[in-house]
Amino acid sequence: MPMDSQTPVVVGVAQVLQREDDFEQAREPLELMVEALQRAALDAGSPELLQRAEAVRVVRGVWQYDDPGRVIAERVGCPAARTAITPFGGNFVQTLVNRTCLDIQRGELELALITGAECGRTQVRLRRAGRKPAYTPAPGKPDLAIGADMALSHEAEIARGIRMPLQMYPIFENALRFERGETVSAHLARIGELWAGMSRVAGSNPSAWIRETKTAQEIINPGPGNRAVSFPYPMLMNSNSRVDMGAALILCSEGMADRFGIKREQRVYPHAGSDARDHTFVSERESLTASPAIRLAGRRCLELAGVEASELDHRDLYSCFASAVQVAARELGLDDAQPLTVTGGLTFGGGPLNNYVMHGIARMVEKLRETPGARGLCTANGGFLTKHAFGVYGSAPPETPYRHADLQAEVDALPKRCAVVEHEGEAQIESYTVMYDAEGPQIAHAACLLPDGRRTWANQEDRETATAMTREEFCGRAVRIDGAGNFEPSG
Repeated sequence: MPMDSQTPVVVGVAQVLQREDDFEQAREPLELMVEALQRAALDAGSPELLQRAEAVRVVRGVWQYDDPGRVIAERVGCPAARTAITPFGGNFVQTLVNRTCLDIQRGELELALITGAECGRTQVRLRRAGRKPAYTPAPGKPDLAIGADMALSHEAEIARGIRMPLQMYPIFENALRFERGETVSAHLARIGELWAGMSRVAGSNPSAWIRETKTAQEIINPGPGNRAVSFPYPMLMNSNSRVDMGAALILCSEGMADRFGIKREQRVYPHAGSDARDHTFVSERESLTASPAIRLAGRRCLELAGVEASELDHRDLYSCFASAVQVAARELGLDDAQPLTVTGGLTFGGGPLNNYVMHGIARMVEKLRETPGARGLCTANGGFLTKHAFGVYGSAPPETPYRHADLQAEVDALPKRCAVVEHEGEAQIESYTVMYDAEGPQIAHAACLLPDGRRTWANQEDRETATAMTREEFCGRAVRIDGAGNFEPSG
């Protein structure tokens, strides 16, 4: 089809890794963002692109900048550019791309710079030395806020100390095991192979943080350098946030790409995007093994792009934990025997918190450039399988103009489960995890269903029981919960 001059296109991408051992010499996130943008312009073959940017959009990180886009704009030569920032959440990179594509297509923008960076590795080193990072001042308020922060934990979860992804995602994982009817050992072997596949992809990704490939046994067996964290996940099955990584994307209109003489083989086209979030609180979701938002929004994105899941040449599913990958693959109708990442995932590719998906998109662009006509899907996830965004990209222009869908109304119309903060009496374990300390299994957190179908949460601090829960199946077992929120197996 004849190309519209306002068709959005990705013309430049870059990734930056910093492995500086001396934290005195290590650069801050803002510097990594600037370098990533400069490299992205070189990747596009047109460094002067940066000076023509009308927008600098930054993904929020764990740093102390108020309006980093303003400092970045001045450093790369577009001081008049309007700035934007997102809230926290791993979904917001793709959401930001979706919004930028719509702005370009509507003629509100011609050229936008998108960037983000984290220096988790350097922050850990500074903290161990009793030091605080020294950040460049970036005061002010961005011109645009894209998205809003939201509370993600229900009071019933907070009452039992369940607030972190490394507690909640293994609860999803054990629910998946029980639903599949697997033994503990068979389940570990299967997800170990899934993550070993991620490691192999990272081994061929020049921008991956851990390129030394790991076997399934090395991944699932705790030991030196792979401590047990939360059953069934040891460290090598957790997102790896101790990385210093930055990335950047340059998006513009087709007309702008033509005027700057961007080579056709450098251009990758966003075909479609979508956004939705599941019921905010896990406590209120019907199932711990499903994501209606992924199913509805993800499949709608594929439909808008005119591609079946089986026809995708590349996939990059958000991979903070194995449960997130499995749920997404099933909801999208993807075969998990095929590679589900182009980066190696958040363990091996590197998990710079909210900015991982920018690395995923950058790598997807690189892969699509290699094969004319290829198409790929990137998924993004924030919270506890809560907030989701999707994008389909292609090396060829889309058959129809870029399209986007917001599926929130459809997700919100789905039923919710009632949650109970306090309960005393009989219940059934729906799923659980066991948290480890230096001495071994320390405490178990369990999602429990009451006889009337409501959900509550309970803990078990007896180490012997917690240890048994890592060896035997406790999902489906009857328990009694006392007035303090502790459970004991019945019978």
